[in-house]
Amino acid sequence: MAFPLYLPSSSLTFRKNSTPTRSSSLSQNPPHSENSAKLSKWVSSARSKSLNFVLSGSLALALSLTGVGFAEGKVGVNKPDLLPKEFTTVIDVAGFLSDGQEKRIAQEIAALEKDTGYKLRVLAQNYPDTPGLAIKDFWKVDDNTIVFVADPTFGNILNFNVGATVDLDIPRSFWSRLAGKYGNIFYWKEKGEDASIEAAVMAISTCLREPVGSNNCSEVK
Repeated sequence: MAFPLYLPSSSLTFRKNSTPTRSSSLSQNPPHSENSAKLSKWVSSARSKSLNFVLSGSLALALSLTGVGFAEGKVGVNKPDLLPKEFTTVIDVAGFLSDGQEKRIAQEIAALEKDTGYKLRVLAQNYPDTPGLAIKDFWKVDDNTIVFVADPTFGNILNFNVGATVDLDIPRSFWSRLAGKYGNIFYWKEKGEDASIEAAVMAISTCLREPVGSNNCSEVK
């Protein structure tokens, strides 16, 4: 089953608009140091690689892996041995989350599913160390499922794969704004990958609990 992919539209992505992003601010203002210039150059390179990687079909989300990679020939991943022995809605193969954080997120996900019927699933990874395609069957991904993959490999740590029913109920712009706020490299480098993940989960939970309508999920909280 194919699901629409929502890429981060923050400072690290290819979307162009009239509103300056944090990345564009770096390019407009003179760098204060050699390190600033190097960071700006790295951000630009990461953005390009991210786009090429996703268009190739080898996606860090691990649901649409076709086995075709970009420059280095990265391929799709399917490692069921990296899956936990027992079912869980949070899989952290990257070690970003503490046991307490995993428990809190799992509790929030359980409450969300009970209250709304939406199924949020979280995978924290560093490509290619990921169970990859194996998560689809493990989680029984369907039209009510949001797969949230936290992977900093290409700069923005927040990636989302959204089921068809969720796509009808939630504005697509929400996922872009969410990635732009909590997934950009400036945020997670300063506050940590775990902070980005927890903030994103809470924002998704808040959004999915709002009544479906023309103004639902208009703000990322």
